[in-house]
Amino acid sequence: MMNFSYARAESVAEAISAVSGDPHAHYIAGGTNLVDLMKYDVERPGRLVDITRLPLREITATAGGGLRIGALVPNSDLAYDPRVERDYPLLASAILAGASAQLRNAATTGGNLLQRTRCYYFYDVQTPCNKRAPGTGCGAIGGVNRIHAILGASEGCIATHPSDMCVALAALEAVVHVAGPGGERTIAFEDFHRLPGDRPEADNTLQHGELITAVELPAPRFGPHHTYLKLRDRLSYAFALVSVAAGLELDGDTIRDARVALGGVAHKPWRVPEAEALLRGQKPSREAFGAAADRLLQGARGQGDNDFKIELARRAIVRALEQAAAATPQRQSDKSIN
Repeated sequence: MMNFSYARAESVAEAISAVSGDPHAHYIAGGTNLVDLMKYDVERPGRLVDITRLPLREITATAGGGLRIGALVPNSDLAYDPRVERDYPLLASAILAGASAQLRNAATTGGNLLQRTRCYYFYDVQTPCNKRAPGTGCGAIGGVNRIHAILGASEGCIATHPSDMCVALAALEAVVHVAGPGGERTIAFEDFHRLPGDRPEADNTLQHGELITAVELPAPRFGPHHTYLKLRDRLSYAFALVSVAAGLELDGDTIRDARVALGGVAHKPWRVPEAEALLRGQKPSREAFGAAADRLLQGARGQGDNDFKIELARRAIVRALEQAAAATPQRQSDKSIN
């Protein structure tokens, strides 16, 4: 049995004080990932601080024309919010591409950002894993690595980030609001998650005790010219081998601006602004989209089992951009088919 204490926070300040003062404490809300990790003996928190009663469940308009999404807004509520469906369909589509309806009902916006990798070696405490136990090695390098990273990996870790929602948030250039012992701060979404480098155990740039309070979306853009394309081994309840969130702004038959983010290929949602810049001023075409894909995948490297991901990703990028340009987004089911 794993012994731990439990406390329920009644305010943000109380929650931060409880966790920041204890190096073995964790926040818990929906628990859709943390509880699994505890069952597998991957995480062994000494204390759980329940934040489900905190006033972080609202979606409100911002002065800049965007939306502020409370960290405790359930994924289902976010996907089906009329403002999100109308103004941020890319985000709604990405959320519906992930998990099951039951999990989306429990999972929270803040928790989605904090998901940990689904690497086999991370979940198996009998195998080496630098993310789980720093300094033990990476079992996936030279092991079974079909689902692993082709971009941004290091000699210490080739794990991928599992979230669908985060890929869309990267393309939408969201901002993460956090509060901690040192006060409040904002983190650009591209700076929230980190590449493994020589510290693969650190998934993001949060400090211990910091709490996500909201995710802010800028004013809507892209209109109908978006898509979230997710490629996986089976149609339902599977994590992405490769996913693409794409949004285009068109001026007649010319691309004014573009955003493209990839999932399933790196330790974080993968964006390359230089690839997006290649599309500006171009007419939508397979050649232009292929050039952008090549730049996005520059430096991609397989590990043997996952070599196929490089070509799969290139084709997925081109297909997603074609769908966005034609305003024919990939449809996601409302029956939990992901």
